[in-house]
Amino acid sequence: MIKRAIFLTFLAGILFQTAFAQAARFHPQELILQLKPGLSFAVGESVTDTGLPAMDALNKKLGVVEVRQLVRSRPVAPRKKRPDTDRLLVLRFGQDIGVEHAAELYLSTGLVEFAEPNYIGQGGGVEGLTPNDSFYGRQWGLNNDGAFNASSVAGADINMEAAWEITQGNPNIIIAILDSGTRLSHPELAGRIWQNSSEIPGNGMDDDQNGYIDDVQAWDFANEDNLPADDHGHGTNVSGIVAAMGNNGAGYAGVDWNSQAMICKILDDQNFGFYSWWTEAIYYAVDNGASVINMSVGGSGFSTSMEQAVNYAHANDVVIVACMMNTNEGAPFYPSAYANTIAVGATDTDDSRVVPFFWSNTSGSNYGPHIDLVAPGNYIYGLDEASNSNYNIYWGGTSQASPLVAGVVALMKGLDSGLDVETIRSILRNTADDQVGNPAEDSPGWDRYYGAGRLNAFNALDFLVNMVGESHVQAPWGKVKVYPNPASPNETAWLEVQMEQPQEVQLTIRNSLGQQLHSSPVQLEQHALMPLPAALPTGLHWLSLQTEDGAVVSLRWLVE
Repeated sequence: MIKRAIFLTFLAGILFQTAFAQAARFHPQELILQLKPGLSFAVGESVTDTGLPAMDALNKKLGVVEVRQLVRSRPVAPRKKRPDTDRLLVLRFGQDIGVEHAAELYLSTGLVEFAEPNYIGQGGGVEGLTPNDSFYGRQWGLNNDGAFNASSVAGADINMEAAWEITQGNPNIIIAILDSGTRLSHPELAGRIWQNSSEIPGNGMDDDQNGYIDDVQAWDFANEDNLPADDHGHGTNVSGIVAAMGNNGAGYAGVDWNSQAMICKILDDQNFGFYSWWTEAIYYAVDNGASVINMSVGGSGFSTSMEQAVNYAHANDVVIVACMMNTNEGAPFYPSAYANTIAVGATDTDDSRVVPFFWSNTSGSNYGPHIDLVAPGNYIYGLDEASNSNYNIYWGGTSQASPLVAGVVALMKGLDSGLDVETIRSILRNTADDQVGNPAEDSPGWDRYYGAGRLNAFNALDFLVNMVGESHVQAPWGKVKVYPNPASPNETAWLEVQMEQPQEVQLTIRNSLGQQLHSSPVQLEQHALMPLPAALPTGLHWLSLQTEDGAVVSLRWLVE
């Protein structure tokens, strides 16, 4: 159980609250804070002076050696609801200090909206052994024929082969992979690494004025340079799960074969990273055109500054997919526990929640009220950060489940780039395979262990293909259309029918579990337009019309 200490400071009748998870690790010499709006201050002219006397006096008293803005990123195109990140600062002290007490002191100046430690998180996967098998046949998470190991169950996969029949990806979509970097020269990623075409390589200038010099291949936030190479291995495995070139006769197949992979390094060579790196990388990815962000990372400390970045992505229809982590408990980890991310747990070769992963008997896929769905995440083979030809490395963790979901989201965005986060969340949850695991945990509908169920890539893409625009079906006796689709709960949706002659039909609406929500006889004219019942719950619905002679036509309809 993670305990949280609460520090309260009352100023002019206003309550400020800062929460620190005691079990969370953080930088002992850094503090993140956000100044109140309307203050006139400067950062950069001096390493410690801001032009705010009360703050500068405290900086001197506590031995601050550097004040810097956390976020340098500037959007290359207009973005919605971008926070005023200029007020978000990182203070670095000359020695270890009591960070919690320092936060109280800065809050007491009346200049600060919030103050928090610079928490440390880590990647959510661990490397395994090097068995000697064939390549694609090892990717049981994409296609499980029951032969991978003794516990394998045929069909315990994400139904990827059928999904590829619909799409293999869109080269105009950018998926940002925030991790330990990747092996940038790997042939399986050749031509797929995002290139900043607005930046002139090697001239030492910020040509596109986005806040970063020579960020031709994105950025290494851990080492403050423009080469996001992998020095750990976690990120290369994750990148390959998303984007390894498929159907090329070598190695492994990623989920998406055509999208661009924007590599942002936010973990060091020990698989750890500070939240300040993670937060800045989210802004960078959104500001530079990413449609999807995968974060196979997690930390136990709640951060307001990172939540603001997550909310910024959400406001701009950028989907952040994050892993639940691997401690076999219900404690929240961030960013997956934020409301505006899609949180992913892990299943094993038999479709059960992974307990344990192969690398530790005390590990397991985390669970809780924030989980959205699950995906395969144990014994996941992939690319090697140290070699172009070694395909004998496998990993296990919710880190490996998250990029499967992120890859499918990239495929969805490739079909309809205008999809917002909540529509994608609704589709993923309502098309997942429910009740695939241990009946003691996996109850009908959403549950805290499996979320809405195990990812089904084909179902998600198939639903999207049939949902785009005004959904319609050509029946033997006429044409049926429902719109808008998806519809909001408070929006009037319409059923339009064109038929050869007037007749009475039975209108039935069921939810994704087959439960009947509405049934009534309806007298339809040759060309009829009628409103559908209001106040239906959100989610995937099946709408059917049955004529007197028993002919039935059905449509999928999403209320979000």
